[in-house]
Amino acid sequence: LSKDEFSRLAAVLNEAKATRTEPPSVITAIRLLILTGARLNEILTAKWDYVDYEHSCLRLSDSKTGAKVIYLPPLAIEVLRDTEKLAGNPHIITGRKKGSHLVNLHKAWHRILKLAELDDVRLHDLRHSFASIAAGQGISLTMIGALLGHSQPQTTARYAHLASDPLKEASLAIGNQISEAMDGK
Repeated sequence: LSKDEFSRLAAVLNEAKATRTEPPSVITAIRLLILTGARLNEILTAKWDYVDYEHSCLRLSDSKTGAKVIYLPPLAIEVLRDTEKLAGNPHIITGRKKGSHLVNLHKAWHRILKLAELDDVRLHDLRHSFASIAAGQGISLTMIGALLGHSQPQTTARYAHLASDPLKEASLAIGNQISEAMDGK
């Protein structure tokens, strides 16, 4: 997602939260997916006892690649602190059935996409966007792979192409500076 797309998505999420047009668990799930680069199932099945506020992380005992730590930036911690804990439900992202987690985020996601005027964006693209932003900030593919919980470097390498926008911006900035120097500025 571009900066503009993130902005539109955030505006729709904020409006949905304020007007309660989407369940709070949906808003929380999407925000955590955006902020962590976690897999959908890792967020949907996360439990409150996985949250380690002291070390700003979620400690998963099991994921697609085994035990995993998902690091939480300050905004993700804020999202968690603002999330209501339901008595008798160990899950952060609660479902309709008592004690269960949300199992289907796709219908709500498509409603949100429509309002944000975003086409063809999958929930998994939030993970790709996280990796793209990391690559654009110069974070190594090894580090990105560790953040995403990839067990194979080749998996992370597939995300390397996503850094094209930051590369374009860097090239533009360099070109502008060279142009100014050549113009004697």
